[in-house]
Amino acid sequence: MTKVIIIGGGWAGCSAALTAKKAGADVLLIEKTDMLLGLGNVGGIMRNNGRFTAAEESIHLGANELFNITDSTSRHINIDFPGHKHASLYDVTKIEPKVRKIIKEKNIDIMTQTRVVDVKMINNKIKSIVLSDNKTIKGDIFIETTGSTGPMGNCLKYGNGCAMCILRCPSFGPRVSISQRAGIEDLLGQRKDGAYGAFSGSCKLNKDSLSKEIREKLNNDGVVIIQLPKEDINLDKLNMKVCQQYALKEFAENIVLLDTGHAKLMTPFYPLDKLRKIKGLDNARFEDPYAGSKGNSVRYLSMAPRNNSMKVEGIDNLLCAGEKSGLFVGHTEAIVTGSLAGHNSVRLSLGMPLLELPRNLASGDIIAYANEQIKSKTGLKKRYTFAGSLYFERMKENNLYTIDSEIIKRKIKRLDLYNIYNEKII
Repeated sequence: MTKVIIIGGGWAGCSAALTAKKAGADVLLIEKTDMLLGLGNVGGIMRNNGRFTAAEESIHLGANELFNITDSTSRHINIDFPGHKHASLYDVTKIEPKVRKIIKEKNIDIMTQTRVVDVKMINNKIKSIVLSDNKTIKGDIFIETTGSTGPMGNCLKYGNGCAMCILRCPSFGPRVSISQRAGIEDLLGQRKDGAYGAFSGSCKLNKDSLSKEIREKLNNDGVVIIQLPKEDINLDKLNMKVCQQYALKEFAENIVLLDTGHAKLMTPFYPLDKLRKIKGLDNARFEDPYAGSKGNSVRYLSMAPRNNSMKVEGIDNLLCAGEKSGLFVGHTEAIVTGSLAGHNSVRLSLGMPLLELPRNLASGDIIAYANEQIKSKTGLKKRYTFAGSLYFERMKENNLYTIDSEIIKRKIKRLDLYNIYNEKII
């Protein structure tokens, strides 16, 4: 049986593990922290704008499990906030145990608090991975989904220092680029001014630290918008954000809070003394990152060159997904790329042609389009997400955006791809 080893247990790694297992592989999922999902533990936004289309595509392709979980744990569904329609907000305090449970139920092996630091190669193939305790694990196919956030040195160099985010690099160790250890040069994303990396786009406030009125409105409506005093409006901060779909004027002119279990504050960071001057936020406290008054995690400093089947260029048995595979933003994007990488890991092991999702699906088009764009210096300054900005406009122009699940289902059936991720190949 093919042994597939997945490095990184975020949304991309979990989705890759599920599709690789369904295709017939023996799967090992390795995560350096004590929890799966990584930034998914402080995210929470699903199905907004074109992510609705992409989620339904994945479900009809056969990658339904993780979307079923995010739907079932949503505190609010079909809500609108500036620039975004029909969003769902899953509860970040409940999501990880549910995902871990389904991974275990599928008999996928999980190793947490296990950090991969190097690889052993034979020609252009990875023979085994090396752990931080010098143990090695052999595999047939490897999938890197380590993300692009951290290690702490990057946040020190390109950000405002370690902001003590959910990834907790000081405790669990720095992220290591496996593709780079295998001899492939990583790509680095840039900001508009040419600086490398980008700040994570939101902070989390402890909901109990907010006023009763704001808590009740968040619990009832899912969204609270508070107009800022003119002297506190800073449009320049929009250029820092990784999440260009939220880099709208409204997010600079207002405090936008979303209810994801915590109160999700839609800005990379906000000085606490200024935040507490706003009515209802007098006692506000940051939940993630703990240094949210000064900084946030820095992302997009480690992307692998890959083809549209998610295989890393130059390494015979390595695939990638999530932010490791390009300037993608969001959980849906991670699940889409991870599901394809997991399925193709088994095809690759058997010498079969690898699946490329067609470009008349939004999922296939964003994978191919982002890959084209990343080859230019201008493209390295952009971000690609179903939820807004550049790519959502492209979705609408190319008639790829719909919230009609039946239309999506019929299209996937016509393409003979219905439930393809549920097919056992081995």
